[in-house]
Amino acid sequence: MPGKYFEDLVIGERIRHSTGRTVTETDNLLFSALTMNTQPLHLNADFAARTEFGQRIVNGLFTLALVIGLSVSELTEGTIVANLGYASVSHPNPVFHGDTIYAESEVLEKRVSRSRPDCGVVRIKHWGTKQGGQIVVEVERSVLFLRRLG
Repeated sequence: MPGKYFEDLVIGERIRHSTGRTVTETDNLLFSALTMNTQPLHLNADFAARTEFGQRIVNGLFTLALVIGLSVSELTEGTIVANLGYASVSHPNPVFHGDTIYAESEVLEKRVSRSRPDCGVVRIKHWGTKQGGQIVVEVERSVLFLRRLG
């Protein structure tokens, strides 16, 4: 698996994930429908045209999930046990249909798990940017990583 183990992670390490993803109208509509989010800012073009954004904005939870997903292949694929929590989520700029999202991650801290010595707890900051470099989401996440033992 290409994911990193607990021992592979270095505090202060920053990873610019190589995959970007262009967000489509279908992504936004499907995610909103699946989560039963009827917010007109995501679904109603007429309503959204009369807001400060002038158009529909992409569901922020989709954006958050996408940024975490973009980090998987280079960070956690096959090497995590669980996500333990998310904190300090912010959405400083909107995402629109057609924007391409990129992700970066930084290892903030790590420690061996007290209850699971075969694992370690790592706090990671992720942020997503769109094609012009604007940050569209920032989040801190605690992750239970596998350790290399033996």
